Amino acid sequence: MTPAPFHTTLENTMAPPLRTIGVVGTGCIGASVCVDYVIHGFRVIAVDTDQTALDDTRRLLRETNRFLPAVRPGLDRLPAATADERLVTTTELTALADCEFVVENISERWEAKRDLYRALDKILPAGTGIGVNTSSIPVGLLAAETTRPERVVGIHFMNPSYLKDAVEVMRGAATSDACLAYVQEMLGRLGKQSVVVGDFPGFVSNRISHLFFNEAIRTVQDQGERPEVVDDIFKKCFGHTMGPLETADLIGLDTVLLTLEYLHDSYRDDRYQACSLLREMVAAGRLGRKSGRGFYEHRGTAAADTTRNAR
Repeated sequence: MTPAPFHTTLENTMAPPLRTIGVVGTGCIGASVCVDYVIHGFRVIAVDTDQTALDDTRRLLRETNRFLPAVRPGLDRLPAATADERLVTTTELTALADCEFVVENISERWEAKRDLYRALDKILPAGTGIGVNTSSIPVGLLAAETTRPERVVGIHFMNPSYLKDAVEVMRGAATSDACLAYVQEMLGRLGKQSVVVGDFPGFVSNRISHLFFNEAIRTVQDQGERPEVVDDIFKKCFGHTMGPLETADLIGLDTVLLTLEYLHDSYRDDRYQACSLLREMVAAGRLGRKSGRGFYEHRGTAAADTTRNAR
């Protein structure tokens, strides 16, 4: 039996036939989050200011669904019309008013996130929760911009979301037991384990991983090592699926830079000072997969990337 949505569970009302999740921001990670929800039986309302990003999200859904049995063994391919119907794309935030929960994935810029949370707080019903998919900004800071801090929780989806079996969940100081339980149940529906951590800049994953990325980039910058050599050390010697530079390309070098800057400002620790090569690459538009070029050249379709990652 499908459990009642979080905002209606607390009001003791009936759940709708198909659970509806809102996703704000459909860049690389946001698009994969939309796909993850749709292939696991949710209806998704995706909002972005960029119509091209919304179109790319629908394209990713179609291509992933086409290869779904290979991408996620055990999941059946959806009829194409069903997949399309479950994804609603729009540029209007007001379309989120009927969602049971909203996941936010926009840029790691404090001012943009602050303004969005204030807007969402006005649009969403009082019982609707918000998931903060952030790389570094503490959940509590964003929750404080709303009148529902107990219903705001961090959900750090990794890219691509539909290939990952676990999620870092960041519990803010005000996050309620009911909100945390709802999120753990919802993520379970996506086949994911919730790993709950505290609320501090960068959380566990990015507080550690971005030092790793920065030092890998500095090794290319200072020692002249080729990116593939750096990555091979970690793939072939340590058994990592991807090396640090491949991972940085996947995340987006602009996002890596913004996260390092936020961590540096938060901790006042020069370990997080972004190296000059990273800054130069971002300034030149070499952002990784999203731009087609970063430490590597990225060619081919999203479907090709999906099947390669599935292996």
